[in-house]
Amino acid sequence: MTNKINETYQPEVIEPAVQARWEQDQVFNVTEDPNKEKFYCLSMFPYPSGKLHMGHVRNYTLSDVVSRYQRLQGKNVLHPIGWDAFGLPAENAAIQNKTAPANWTYKNIGDMRSQLKTLGFGYDWQREIATCHPEYYRWEQWFFTRLFEKGLVYKKNSTVNWDPVDQTVLANEQVIDGRGWRSGAIVEQKEIPQWFVRITAYAEELLNDLDQLDGWPEQVKAMQRNWIGRSEGVEITFKIADRDDQLSVYTTRPDTFYGVTYMAVAAQHPLAREAAAKHADVAAFVESCKQQKVAEADLATMEKRGIPTGFYAVHPLTGDKLPIWVANFVLMDYGTGAVMAVPAHDQRDWEFATAYQLPITQVIAPNEGEHDLAQGAYTGPGHLVHSDSFDGLDTEAGFNAIADRLEELGCGERQVNYRLRDWGVSRQRYWGAPIPMLNLPNGESVPVPDSQLPVRLPEDVTMDGVTSPIKSDPEWREATWNGQPAEHETDTFDTFMESSWYYARYCSPRYDNGMLNPDQANYWLPVDQYIGGIEHAILHLLYARFFHKLLRDTGLVDSDEPFKRLLCQGMVLADSFYREDEHGGKTWFSPLDVELERDEKGGVRAATLKTDGKPVEHAGISKMSKSKNNGIDPQTMVDRYGADTVRLFMMFAAPPEMTLEWSDSGVEGAHRFLKRLWRLVYEFQAHAGQQQLDTSSLTAEQKTLRREVHKTIAKVSDDIGRRQNFNTAIAAVMELSNHLQKAQGDTANDHAVMQEALDAIVVMLFPMTPHICEQLWSALGHTSDINFEQWPQVDDSALVEDEKLIVVQVNGKVRARLTVAADITKEALEALAFEQPHVQGFVEGKTVRKVIYVPGKLLNIVVS
Repeated sequence: MTNKINETYQPEVIEPAVQARWEQDQVFNVTEDPNKEKFYCLSMFPYPSGKLHMGHVRNYTLSDVVSRYQRLQGKNVLHPIGWDAFGLPAENAAIQNKTAPANWTYKNIGDMRSQLKTLGFGYDWQREIATCHPEYYRWEQWFFTRLFEKGLVYKKNSTVNWDPVDQTVLANEQVIDGRGWRSGAIVEQKEIPQWFVRITAYAEELLNDLDQLDGWPEQVKAMQRNWIGRSEGVEITFKIADRDDQLSVYTTRPDTFYGVTYMAVAAQHPLAREAAAKHADVAAFVESCKQQKVAEADLATMEKRGIPTGFYAVHPLTGDKLPIWVANFVLMDYGTGAVMAVPAHDQRDWEFATAYQLPITQVIAPNEGEHDLAQGAYTGPGHLVHSDSFDGLDTEAGFNAIADRLEELGCGERQVNYRLRDWGVSRQRYWGAPIPMLNLPNGESVPVPDSQLPVRLPEDVTMDGVTSPIKSDPEWREATWNGQPAEHETDTFDTFMESSWYYARYCSPRYDNGMLNPDQANYWLPVDQYIGGIEHAILHLLYARFFHKLLRDTGLVDSDEPFKRLLCQGMVLADSFYREDEHGGKTWFSPLDVELERDEKGGVRAATLKTDGKPVEHAGISKMSKSKNNGIDPQTMVDRYGADTVRLFMMFAAPPEMTLEWSDSGVEGAHRFLKRLWRLVYEFQAHAGQQQLDTSSLTAEQKTLRREVHKTIAKVSDDIGRRQNFNTAIAAVMELSNHLQKAQGDTANDHAVMQEALDAIVVMLFPMTPHICEQLWSALGHTSDINFEQWPQVDDSALVEDEKLIVVQVNGKVRARLTVAADITKEALEALAFEQPHVQGFVEGKTVRKVIYVPGKLLNIVVS
């Protein structure tokens, strides 16, 4: 029974009705089914900031398209959603709004949940989680105590980046130009007790298993390899002159060992502290290092500064005394906190030696030509010079020979080292999962017993902006352990802890007897398709891979890796516009409030504000941001055009991994296409009924149209399923719809071919534009649920061409076009071509030199 549709496309009526039907029928709720192939699709879950932005929309549209496509392949599809709900922004917002972070967070979750539903994303809402719920972080706390028992968790004093305003530790990446990324305060170096997880114990496996990830972008794998940073080298022990202690360093260049002219230690190194206690100038320098940049990129570019300690190291092979300096480019947490400096062959060491007039001794010479050390260090390959009996060896042979000598002397040991450092998970903030440890009066720490988990974070609190409510609450801190007084740890987990295993909890989100239900987890895991921004390439994705291996080794999952295939979507960009006042201040305007005049290349020729008609300056295209007011509110676009239009534009405007430039005209174009498609189905429904296709009696025109249909099915299937080029898939469907609009005929087979084509278009577009397609599917006479329809299959016989259009040329110029049987021989085609009057006029009386035939396309007669 055909469900008649109105003549006019009305998304504001259609979309809420379709969404209500999905919710009522629980269309996207799934359970394990061993008889069906599973597919687990996941986008990185959002932080509940209160409002979706276009980056969210792009990310979640991508996963929805993939999920719907895989469901149409007959698979059992899991597509869940949740909330990465802990973090500092909630604390800051709570202070500004005079509320508790929990209240702010839960309100935002409600608002964003409604926005996600408005966009038509097909989530299994029964699996929704929020990481701030005790039912979630209870198991994270439990897991932490198990890692402690395994020796994979430890506590130590560590030098950290301390934000004095936010009162918390910052990762190196959160220090920008020496200031906290959120507060802008000058960051200090501070030593405090911190909890660490031994990710370094898995460094080799994390590195090697990248080779298993065939479905990951090479760029992401390269970034992780660099971050893990495996290196082979030698740990060398130097005696300290006139003392009984030693100084150890790690080097990857033992071949340069004879070029060491000084040593450098970190400001927190014991030798630096000892020198600071004796010398005021050293103490002042050490103090100044507490406020320097510590990110590696900053260390590479900042001015190299230092001061001598007065101590000397003894070179194990030459006996030379090498001055030991405190240097600002050495970090205590990297390696041993000390380096041997070879200024002739390391640019950083060269800059320092040049600044302080320290010796520079060349020990590697280029194999060809010479290098001027006055201009910089020589870091290339070559052969050893000024290296005693090792002279003449190439760099590789020199590496091995000097390493052997140091090992023979007992002052060197070959080692494999990693740049990767253990994961510091302590945060000195309130809105996070409490670390489940008890501190005893004797200084020891023990895990909170299982029976006392979760350690609940109190949610009804008042934020003063200075001290964490749990740090200032003696009643919350108070605990006992084996009858003796104890205190709860008042640090909370780094929020990367929550986001490192949430994908697994979705498999059994209401399971009360453990962190995961292994049967359910092993049915769904690993995630088949993971989608998120490239900015998470290192930290989140590396921690999630690490956590998965920990889950495996605890017996909770069977697989080695969490995510089979990874898609990193590009950013969403938009034009930005401003006016400058007489004081140089800038007022930024939303692109939606600006009228544009574009040039022939699409650039902005002129821009005026719609409200007053006066010009505004175009500041170019940049990432959508609050600071430039160039963000586009998704809800505004949904209200104006409908969710399907927004989704279609997001998928059509650019390949998923590339940046997407917001375009009002592009959105309008997507909307026009949907209206044309609606009209096409409406008119077909009004003038034609369902007909049975008779492929044995098709006309040439019907065969041609049917061939286009099945070529499109083949292309779209490959573009979405294998290549993930959704934009080209949509373009192919649009091209097919153009063919249908030109198609004519009123026979039963005309209607049947049109029905087949429209059915295919509606199903192929359904993942991108599900609301309109559900309505059109019904209008085309189908009673089945399109969500579970079968993806169109290619009819290979439809692709076979009975006839070919052959272009006939004489001396390269077109003289005729022939429609011939597809299997015509060259000889028969030549005979037919020479019979054509337009050809005969150009070959009569001339000598045919040769005939060139490109099968199925071209016949060129060469005459003279």
